[in-house]
Amino acid sequence: MQDIRWNAFWLISSLSLLSLVLWASADAVSALIVLSSGLFLYLIGHLYWLHKLHAWLKKPVLYHMPNGYGVWEDVFASLYQSHRKNSRSQTQLSSTLERFKHAASALPDGVVVLNSGNEIEWCNPPAENQLGLNLNQDQNQPISYLVRHSDFMAYLQAQEAGEPAIKGQTSQEPVKLDPIKLDPIKLKSWRNPEITLEIQLIPFGAKQKLLICRDVTVLEKTETVRRDFIANVSHELRTPLTVVGGFLETLSDMDGIVPTSSKTYFDMMLDQTGRMRRIIEDLLTLSTIESNAQSPNDNEIDMPKLLNQIQNDAKNLSKSLHKTSHAIYLEMDKNLNIKGAQEELYSALSNLTSNAVRYTPEGGDIFIAWHLRDNQAVFSVRDTGIGIEQQHIHRLTERFYRVDRSRSRETGGTGLGLAIVKHILSRHQAKLEIESEWGVGSTFSIDFPMARVVQKPVEMAL
Repeated sequence: MQDIRWNAFWLISSLSLLSLVLWASADAVSALIVLSSGLFLYLIGHLYWLHKLHAWLKKPVLYHMPNGYGVWEDVFASLYQSHRKNSRSQTQLSSTLERFKHAASALPDGVVVLNSGNEIEWCNPPAENQLGLNLNQDQNQPISYLVRHSDFMAYLQAQEAGEPAIKGQTSQEPVKLDPIKLDPIKLKSWRNPEITLEIQLIPFGAKQKLLICRDVTVLEKTETVRRDFIANVSHELRTPLTVVGGFLETLSDMDGIVPTSSKTYFDMMLDQTGRMRRIIEDLLTLSTIESNAQSPNDNEIDMPKLLNQIQNDAKNLSKSLHKTSHAIYLEMDKNLNIKGAQEELYSALSNLTSNAVRYTPEGGDIFIAWHLRDNQAVFSVRDTGIGIEQQHIHRLTERFYRVDRSRSRETGGTGLGLAIVKHILSRHQAKLEIESEWGVGSTFSIDFPMARVVQKPVEMAL
């Protein structure tokens, strides 16, 4: 561009100098005619090459580009190089896109690319088979017109809108959040009820979405068999254990039946029988929660009342386990409630609190908190207990996983408590966060989504 300006400058300067020389040697009229004629020819030349450029832009074929003359030769040369570079980039992008399509077509899972309007841009053959799509006919069609499953529609709307504002706030308009990555959902296929599909929407790019669809029928059947087996075995074991435990308690209470030297053994048998009963009860609870496909009741829960009950339960447990009770503090927002199944959430929250009591030495402190943070309702339990090493934290919600097995047996743990908590929270779209430092203490937090939050007006607070 700088060369073009200098060429124009020197051309006009030379023409002006020639006119001045003619003016000095001849007359002013001749100099004006020469200057005007030069500028006119210069303008005509530019208009001609502008016409050529405009004609080429209507059909920009690389090898039919005009050669140009003077400054236009540089313009067309630069344009040629830029167009050639863009052509190479477009070829590379097209090749990359084709490779992506071939790779995605080879995947066993269904893949659908949706634009910002949830219209189908592309899908692979497994998606066509699983969702009943036809790329040739359904391209650029809204997926909501083609996949008419109520649960899928609700899932799509939840991902598109983010989460609604907190009910009861003074704001007139709900807070519009960016699309979020939600956990996958499982649906019965509307084409074949015997097939179970797992669907997940993943946002990417400029408000685009990637829909991943997977056939999990075999996995679901295997999981169902496992749950049924655990439930049936637990039911069958509960009765004989109850009978054995009852006889042991009866014999222990009967004077003269059990020798004093054997009293210790009877106590050990009673403890282990009780422990087995607790494990079976937890297994049945976990099996019931896992097999319950229905959404939990969306009843508003009086959280101040529930938290006071949990605090009292924790104090009673501390007195029964330790000679010196813990100091258990409760800090809460009395205007903050949530919607859900009260019995399930009571089980989850009290489980975290009782764990803090069991794993905190005598005289320690336990802090229970309930407040609003980053547009989410957060329940947290912080203790000054033994803490957890980092390599164990990500496995704490696994069934029967224990950091210290001997410690768990001493405290009466079954190894299923946090697994139950995880499934209850999953049913309420909540998340469990664990922070801990060995020898310092732990903090277990539950983040409830805004869709379940109810914030009472101040005048209604207790």
